[in-house]
Formats: sequence, C-alpha cells, structure tokens
Amino acid sequence: MIQRIYDSRAQAVVDFSPLEAGRVGLYVCGPTVQSAPHIGHLRSALVYDQMRRWFSATGYDVTLIRNVTDIDDKILDNARLAQAERGSNEEWWALAYRVERVFSAAYDAIGVLAPTYEPRATANIREMVELIELLIERGHAYAAADGSASVYFDTASWPEYGALTRQQRDQMEDAADSEPVGKRDPRDFALWKAHRDGEPLTAAWPSPWGLGRPGWHIECSAMATRYLGEEFDIHGGGLDLRFPHHENELAQSQAAGHPFARHWIHNGLVNTGGQKMSKSLGNSLFAEDLLAQARPIVLRYFLGSAHYRSVLEYSETSLAEAEAAFSRIEGFLARAGELPGFEEALAAPLAGPAADRLPAAFVAAMLDDFAIPQALAAVHEAVRAGNSALADGDVERAAQHGVEVSRMLDVLGLNPRDPHWAAGSAETSGAESALGTLVDDLLAQRTRARADKDFATSDAIRDRLLSAGIALEDTPNGPRWSLT
Repeated sequence: MIQRIYDSRAQAVVDFSPLEAGRVGLYVCGPTVQSAPHIGHLRSALVYDQMRRWFSATGYDVTLIRNVTDIDDKILDNARLAQAERGSNEEWWALAYRVERVFSAAYDAIGVLAPTYEPRATANIREMVELIELLIERGHAYAAADGSASVYFDTASWPEYGALTRQQRDQMEDAADSEPVGKRDPRDFALWKAHRDGEPLTAAWPSPWGLGRPGWHIECSAMATRYLGEEFDIHGGGLDLRFPHHENELAQSQAAGHPFARHWIHNGLVNTGGQKMSKSLGNSLFAEDLLAQARPIVLRYFLGSAHYRSVLEYSETSLAEAEAAFSRIEGFLARAGELPGFEEALAAPLAGPAADRLPAAFVAAMLDDFAIPQALAAVHEAVRAGNSALADGDVERAAQHGVEVSRMLDVLGLNPRDPHWAAGSAETSGAESALGTLVDDLLAQRTRARADKDFATSDAIRDRLLSAGIALEDTPNGPRWSLT
C-alpha cells in the first residue's frame, strides 16, 4: 500500500515516504488559547485525528505533537480588556489555562485523541532562545537597531524565503506581528519581542538581548524540533496559517540548518452561509453552541465528512442532515449487532494492520490523500448492502457487512459502539433509531422493486416516504434520504 498525500509545498499529490520506516512524526499547529474554540478549531483538530488514526490502522507508530500557544499579544490584550471592562482580576496565564481546558474538553467531546505530547510555548522558552542565538550566529537574525531587546529574522539573508507559498519577497506584505521600529526591513518578522511598558512582568523572560517574550513563529519551530527532531515527516495546520506563520517557520528552521518538515499539509477553512467564518463578520460558530445542537458523534461525522483540503460549508440544516445520515448507519449496526456470529466475527483476531481487513474501496479512498467522502461512501454502501441482506433474510451476509461497517467506523473514530460515545448513545432518541430502521427497510424494498422493474411499487414507496416528510435522492451510490 502506498500512501498518497497532497504536499502544500510541492503543490502536488506525492507518495508518502516516512523518515523512519514504520514511524510517522506529525506536528500540528494547535490553538492560541485567547478565547473559546470555534468550528474551525474543531475541524482542524479532527482532520489530523483522522490522519493519525489511519496511519495507525496501516501499521505506523505515530507521534503527534499539537502545541498550545499560551503567550501571545491576543492573550495579553484579552486579559487586559477583561480587567478594564468587566473588572476581572484574571491574570493572562490564568486566562490561557482556562481557555486551554475548554479546548481540550471540546476536542475530547468529538473524539479527538489526545496528542502524544502537547507542549506549551511557555514551557519551551529556553529552546526558543537557543534557536534565536543560532540564527544570529549564522547571520540570519539581528538585534533591533533601536537598542531594545527585540530580535528579528533577516528575510533578505535567506534566498529561499517564500518557498512554501511560492512568493517573491519583494511582493510580500510587511510583517504585521510587531512594530517596524528597529527593523532593517518591514518584512522582517519578530523572533523575540522586547518587554513593553504596561505589560505584566509575568509575561517576560530574561534573554541575552534583554527582558521579553518569544514571537509566535519561533515557538513552533522550537517545539517541533525539540519533540520530533531537526527533520520530521509532516507539518500540518489550517490553510490560513500558510502565510505568514508556516512560511516563517520554514525559513527560520532551515536557516538554522534544520531540514524541518518533509511534507506540509493544510486543511481547508469553514464557510457559514456562503461566507468565510471570521470574527469581523460576526458569523463565528462556537464549539459550545454546536455541541448543544447535535450529539458529539454526529458533530464529528459532519466535521469530518468533507475532504480535508476543501472548504467545509455549514448551513442551518447541516447538523440535521448529518443526524439523518448517521442514524441510518446506527440503525443498521444496532440490528447487525443482534445477529448470530456478529460479535464472534468482530472479535476474531487477525494478523497484520487493521487496514488489511477493511473493504478495498475504503482503503483505496484513504490511501488517496485521505479521501474521506469516498471512504464514507464505502461505509454507506456496506450499510445498504447489509440492509438488503437483512431484507432477504441472509443473516450471514448481513453480519459480514455489519463487521465491515464497524471496522471502517473504528478507523474514522465514529463507531457508536465505542465506549467513548456511550453517554451520547444513551441520550439518542429511540424515535430516531426506529425511524432509521423503518426507512432503511422501505429503501431495501424499493431497491428490489426497481431491480425487478416494478416501478409502480418503487414510486409508491417514494410517495409514501415523501408524504411522511422524508425526501429521497437517487445517487450513483444508491438512494439517500433526508427529513424535509
């Protein structure tokens, strides 16, 4: 099996070849814990959770690092604003820690596995200082000309600057991460920020250049290198991080003499109502609200249903449609779980990685740049085949499809039988499960009628469902239903 991935730097789908056979080192840019998580944070974390689970299923030993940026301008600004406007006495570090816990809870709610390590920026200051010293020594960084403690990366000193996003330096915007004071060029970005009047002393660390704190970009370079080495397999993050964050990471790391990431992966963003989600537009969808609207497993299904590189479109009906689609899977699994031989077949030990016992269509989809929509199509096809087998009384074939569905869902982190989802399953409406069972039975009857060219019966079933508020859509992969 050859894993194919889209490498953002190469701008092409390439064969994935790990640095070390049987192992994958994956670094993912985690949150800046300034405020509550939104749908974009959930989607990004889920994308790399899906990849991690698939790599594990194919036999790799995966080390996933997801950092926490717990010192940043926005964190300091939000803490200061809360103190001024609401009389809050919460320190910046307390705000960061509280928000970090909210992020962790949201990730856990949708079944995102905890990273192998989750380093905080504030715990890696020494490594950042050492990296900055190395950059100065190699002629790629300089102390600010104004005599402050700030240090900047000299973009003109690195001919490869712009390699990730294929930009020419003279066409780039000025760096917006710091004041231009003391810079040789406005495009130079901050590696170390001098402590400023009005900022708490708790947000400053000693350094060879004076009291200050790290710039955002140096944090990830230092932490990735510390936990994965100077060269590792994959660096991931949201598409909005390609420039300037990832471009600057790549430049400073390679300027320090580190090969850094062999592959770069970027997940798509989220649109709401056809618009890119942003705070300025006031259309942010927060994790807390989403989890109040849908079961966590259904939210995971929706967030992971699009290809990771595509834009995820959210509308008012998105979660209801996801609930209907996932209920069909749950309904079939509930019936398959009662069949003789199902539990025994599912528990039977098999040699080799989990991917060896998955349907070929599912495996092919995942090997093809983690094509989740096609993988989910394989799941739904197995559900349809299983329902047809149940309608025909073929218990053995139905149980076989039930096992296939369970194993595919295990890889996707969507198996409702997993103990993680036990609480959510207990809250599932019995009416929803019953509806899925009844509709799937009628769809199986309609499929047989169409195969027998009994179109009168087929149309009658369709009209019966429509009168009950259930719309059908015939697709190349079989019929789909949704509540009107």
